[in-house]
Amino acid sequence: MLPRTGRVLLIYTGGTIGMGLNPETGALEPLDFNHLIARMPEFAQLPTGIDVHQFSEPIDSSDMDPKLWSRIVEIIVGHYDHYDGFVILHGTDTMAFTASALSFMLENLTKPVILTGSQLPVNQLRTDGKENLITSIEIAAARRPDGTPRVPEVCIYFSGKLLRGNRATKINSEGFNAFDSFNMPHLADAGVNIIYHDDLILHPDFDLPMTPHFAMDSSVVVFTLFPGIQEETVRYLLASPKLRGIVMRTYGSGNAPQLPWLMQVLEEACQRGIVIINITQCAAGPVEMARYSGGFLLQNAGVISGYDSTVECAIAKLMHLLAHSSDADFIRSQMNRPLCGEITINE
Repeated sequence: MLPRTGRVLLIYTGGTIGMGLNPETGALEPLDFNHLIARMPEFAQLPTGIDVHQFSEPIDSSDMDPKLWSRIVEIIVGHYDHYDGFVILHGTDTMAFTASALSFMLENLTKPVILTGSQLPVNQLRTDGKENLITSIEIAAARRPDGTPRVPEVCIYFSGKLLRGNRATKINSEGFNAFDSFNMPHLADAGVNIIYHDDLILHPDFDLPMTPHFAMDSSVVVFTLFPGIQEETVRYLLASPKLRGIVMRTYGSGNAPQLPWLMQVLEEACQRGIVIINITQCAAGPVEMARYSGGFLLQNAGVISGYDSTVECAIAKLMHLLAHSSDADFIRSQMNRPLCGEITINE
């Protein structure tokens, strides 16, 4: 059993939750998050201790990248034994990308890592930030009756919903219900009480150590099919000498136009060792490549199914695997199996 420390670490990377209005310009600017917490009496009522690790320069989430993901992993690794869980405060725009990446970079995670943020700054009157932050801390500190962490995985908590991080996607740029996971039920729902759905939560081997990974290979691209797509454009894209992986967003259950040139280009790319993952443009539902002839032709060309993966997760998983192997067949096999609950495969 993991020893309980009675403390949670807040990692403030940036984002709207920690911003305030500049009285001169009216623009939102980052504030000192320690100062904000000192002005929030609600924190004194929490049954767990809280420490804050603040990035020296808060990051606009639009500027998030793999080097910053690695920095977050380093912070978690450096404090792993001293805290019951971690809450990462993050801008909403790329939160699902970061959550997906961390789920692969923190192998055999045995403690909660909860990402949250807000649509309004935490010091504004109608903010959603206080509830998101306080509930995230409660979840990060929660334990099962046997003493193990209640939610030992990377999650996003937002607006009453605890979502598996690599299943979540941003769905709303304005409403407080900014995130959802269309192909995975919520791990918990927070109302008067926090109702955990224990049968859905990952159960790691607590006898094994957490294994961090720091490298990500960004030699990937997202390629979206659309009616009228041109051969010259596709050939130019796939001819990039550094390209190693493609997340291809297809129609419906994984279909593509039955254009001979398209299948030829994709097959040539696969034969060069480029890993091409087929995910649907639909918000919900999986890819079933054998269902229609368009998907079947993609399969014959060497494209592999991304099942019910989000685009954020498919990118992060591919970047993670490409950083740790040069064997395209091995990477394809790993993309076709769940590593940390990111896809559903119905045998």
